[in-house]
Amino acid sequence: MLIGLLVRGGLLAGTVYYTRKVGIWGNAEETDKLYNNVKSQLSPYVQQAQKKLPFEVPKLPRAGEMRFLAKHYYNEGVKSSFRFIHMLPCYAGRGMKKVKDTFEEFAKSPAIEAGGAKETTK
Repeated sequence: MLIGLLVRGGLLAGTVYYTRKVGIWGNAEETDKLYNNVKSQLSPYVQQAQKKLPFEVPKLPRAGEMRFLAKHYYNEGVKSSFRFIHMLPCYAGRGMKKVKDTFEEFAKSPAIEAGGAKETTK
């Protein structure tokens, strides 16, 4: 257990060290440079994959577009989270009402018709 914890901690520390070294956590210029470097290194492999696939693979977005999309989807996620938190009392109220109605329906005894099931014909 302790060895596993040490191994996972070492992997985490190594990952953080490497990502800091290559510039992921640096300023915007370093990150753009890293993105363009990775994009240029992956380009030959993407071209090979495009030749083998039966459909067209879209090009990677430019750094400016990527930054815009990351901000946009992050903001949409935050807005949706707060919208859910805002509506949580309403959702909880509706859920409790449904639970209450369901238990009340189960608590009712089945209706027995007047006159009974044993009708006699004269």
